Amino acid sequence: MTAYQKQRREQLERQLGRHSPRAIELDMAETLSVSLQGAAVAVVHSDKHRAYQRSVQRVPVPIRHEVTDSRQLRDSRNPLFAVNVLDGLIRHSSSNHKRETIAFSKRRQASAEKLAILQLWRNTMKWSSENRPGSTPAMALGLLSQRLGVTDVLGERIFRSQVELSPRWAMYYAGQVQTRALVRNRSHDLVYAI
Repeated sequence: MTAYQKQRREQLERQLGRHSPRAIELDMAETLSVSLQGAAVAVVHSDKHRAYQRSVQRVPVPIRHEVTDSRQLRDSRNPLFAVNVLDGLIRHSSSNHKRETIAFSKRRQASAEKLAILQLWRNTMKWSSENRPGSTPAMALGLLSQRLGVTDVLGERIFRSQVELSPRWAMYYAGQVQTRALVRNRSHDLVYAI
């Protein structure tokens, strides 16, 4: 960080409190736990961030953790190619994730909701390759037999009581994730529901 960034960070930490130094580790461990439910073994590719190694150790599934230096050339031979492509797609598709923008998400809740929509689109609606259409990532994994359309996604309302979510994801679904920088974190509470 530059001297200005360090000074700004210290100012924000005095004002809002220090962030959890284990946030990446804990959130990554939860993501792995949810993603690997029912798995016998797994392979996880990551860069050299130390929190990922600690996350892998927290998961009760035997994991082979393969680490790639983030400075390695980011071409199709890079083990992190799929993640690098997704990162580029997120930056391309969402103005709030561009490097320098005034369109940044004001709330963590809103940012997560946009990424959930992008994740659904990317995995079930967008072809894996635009040059060679044939399957979506979900089709390639055998989770779907055909690409989903808008009607497939929005044609039927699925209620929260019909879907099991991890406690963390349930907080996002309910709109309960707080952004410390905001004085008032409004949530959508059911008022007229029966």
